[in-house]
Order: sequence, then C-alpha cells, then structure tokens
Amino acid sequence: MPSTDRAVFAVGPARDTDAAALASLAALTFPLACPPAVTEEEAAEFAGRTLSEDAFAGFVADSARRVLVARADPGLVGYALLVLEPPADPQIGTALEGLPHPTAELSKFYTHPAAHGRGVASGLMAAALQTAEEAGTGTVWLGVNGMNLRAQAFYRKSGFSAVGRKQFPLGPHLFDDLVLARSLASGS
Repeated sequence: MPSTDRAVFAVGPARDTDAAALASLAALTFPLACPPAVTEEEAAEFAGRTLSEDAFAGFVADSARRVLVARADPGLVGYALLVLEPPADPQIGTALEGLPHPTAELSKFYTHPAAHGRGVASGLMAAALQTAEEAGTGTVWLGVNGMNLRAQAFYRKSGFSAVGRKQFPLGPHLFDDLVLARSLASGS
C-alpha cells in the first residue's frame, strides 16, 4: 500500500499487556529520531535502559503518566507518553513562564516508519492533546532535537511553537534541544 494511503488505526490508552510491544516499537523508532552523531549502539543502549518493557510497565501503572497507543493490524504503530507533572528542569520552567498552567510534557511521541504519512501521527497527537486537556492541563510542552527538522515541522503543524532550549544527554553527547509548547483551552 503506498504511503499516501490513510491507515486504519485506533488510538487509546495503553494496556498493561502492551509493555513488550511498546518496548519493541521504541527500539525501532527511537534511533530514527537521533542525530547523526549518535551511534546505533548508543541509541540501542539508551532505548534498552529508558524504554524497556519494565519502563513501559511502570509508565502505564503511574497515575502521573498517560501512555497512548495507535493500534493497527497487526499491532502497535505509534505511541505517546504524557507526563502530568511540573518540569523538574529549571531551564524548562523558565521557558514555560507566562504560559497557562498546569503544564504536561509530551515526553515521547513516535510512529512506526511504515505509518509515516498515513495519518497516524496526527491522530495520535489529537488524542494526546485531548488527554492532556481532559487532565486539566493548560500547556503541553516537548523537547525535540534541533537537527530533527521533520519532527519540528510536524509539531509546528500541530500548533507548537518554540519557547526555549534544554540539554539532552545521550551516551557521550549533550544535545541542545528545542523546547516547544502549545497552550490548550483548559488552561488557567
């Protein structure tokens, strides 16, 4: 099926039983978003440590997190992780000053390469923003690598704009990420 065909998928909350599939999808998709300086081994180590089956099981069970998945035959084709807590990084807190609070981080947002250009990311984003709004969030923010122009274009198309920068360590690297934010109707 050509990539311009719309995918048939459903977006909803992740289940306890999705942890292994989420870890597998993360191992596939995380390296695709990494800057060229990151080796396959560094990306795999990071994903194995922070996006493991156990990590996803913890995310799904955590009341301060919302894991959403896009399902299509034969399995998961995307996922998003919302963190419904104030940012711990003071650099991000400063970037979000003046925006409606409370804030939520769109910490992870990935789609399977076969789902690119098929509406999955847009559907997943709509569900993530709706979930954040239903939780009473005023602003959703995220970090994106400064070299990931494709992701930046998608986030801007989804209503996000740059509000600051943050550091992101990965292996021996320290990357300068953009902080993007979008206000929601539920904000105070």
